[in-house]
Amino acid sequence: MTTSAPIFTPAADAVAALRGAGYALLAPADVAALAGVPLAELDALVPSWDTLELDNYLKDGGRYRRRRHSCFVQDGARLTQTAHRAHWQPLEYNALHGGMNRLFEPMLPATVAQPAWNALVGAIGRLCGAARGADHGGAPWYVEAHQFRIDTTDGIGRPTPEGAHRDGVDFVAVILIARVDIKGGETRIFEADGPNGKRFTMTAPWTMLLLDDATVIHESTPIQPLSGHGHRDTLVLTWRAGGFQGQENPLFPG
Repeated sequence: MTTSAPIFTPAADAVAALRGAGYALLAPADVAALAGVPLAELDALVPSWDTLELDNYLKDGGRYRRRRHSCFVQDGARLTQTAHRAHWQPLEYNALHGGMNRLFEPMLPATVAQPAWNALVGAIGRLCGAARGADHGGAPWYVEAHQFRIDTTDGIGRPTPEGAHRDGVDFVAVILIARVDIKGGETRIFEADGPNGKRFTMTAPWTMLLLDDATVIHESTPIQPLSGHGHRDTLVLTWRAGGFQGQENPLFPG
């Protein structure tokens, strides 16, 4: 385990970093450049984090997480939102909340309609396709989008109450949207089959951590308020080939 300030991956090296180390950490300016939009257009998405709904599925009984969730299919240059569906993970990947259908409120239509939304998701998906290379072969990606707000309502907020984990997908993007009056929220990445790890704290909005989910496991440490009431906002996006998790399960209604 090494401790340091974030060491950003040059944008030109992101594909190589994903294939080699299993992750790439992009600075905000490079995220905007990847999406082909100015940061101001990405910022137009930010107010929607004030509209998130309480997550009523937390098994620890907490009230510190708000979220919205929607699904998309990315086929080439086209990103299409699916009918609203539940989020499902097997217990293998989420021992705390796996094995159950969790139906969250969908993302707002006004958020998904923002030009920056399609630009951002599409660009990251193309980067994932480049990292997968010939193995992916241009097949559609099945994308899940999660808007999260972790707050200090309970005195402490847990971004990953399930602990260090994989998500059961091909790639995961964790994008910091905001940190307000908090401490903690350190990002930790570990080799899935080795002893090495990294830890750092993302502080600048639109910093993006992109992970090869088969290669690394990840977690974020709890947050506490510096004074009063604080929160940490993130956008978590996942890309999976072959279908959404649960579609191969005949008991899954989605």
